[in-house]
Amino acid sequence: MAERRPDDTPRSRLDTPRELRRRLVPRPSYDPERFGSFAETFARFMGTARFLLYMTLFVAIWLGWNALVPDRLEFDPYPYIFLTLMLSLQASYAAPLILLAQNRQEMRDRVIAEQDRRATARAHADMEFLAREVASLRLAIGEVATRDYLRSELRALLAELDERRNEEQPAEGDQGHDGRP
Repeated sequence: MAERRPDDTPRSRLDTPRELRRRLVPRPSYDPERFGSFAETFARFMGTARFLLYMTLFVAIWLGWNALVPDRLEFDPYPYIFLTLMLSLQASYAAPLILLAQNRQEMRDRVIAEQDRRATARAHADMEFLAREVASLRLAIGEVATRDYLRSELRALLAELDERRNEEQPAEGDQGHDGRP
C-alpha cells in the first residue's frame, strides 16, 4: 500500500467526488408543461383519421410527382430513398412525443385514481357511520311507541268506551234516575 503523504489534498483522492464542471454549451431551457401540452396535442392529432388522410395524400403526391414528372424535376431521384428518410424522421419524432403524452396521461390517471380511492374511503366511512346510526335508531325505536301501535291502542280504547257506553245506556223507554232519557 502506498503511504499517504501529508501534502495530499482531499481533491486528489479517488474516493472524493470531483467538483462539478461548468458546461460549455448551456442546457436549453423550456417549459415542461407547455412542451407536454404540445406533445399531447400532437399525439391526439396523430391518432385521427385526418392525420392518416394527410399522410396518405403526402405519400401519394410524393410518389406521383417522382413517377410522372421528367427526370430533371424529380426531387427524389433514387427509388424513394428520401421519402423513406422523411417517413423515418417523422416516426422518430412521433414515437417519443407519443410516449411523453402517454406518461402525462398516466400521471393524470394516477392522480384521479388516488382521488377516487380517497373518495371511496370517505364514502365507505360515511356508510359505516350511517349503518351504526340506523342500528342505534332501531334499538331506540324498539322502546318507543310507533304510530301503528298507538292506533291499535286507541282503537282498543275506543272499543272499550263504546262497550261501556252501551252497558251504561238505559234500555229504550226506561228513564234514568235523573229523569233524562
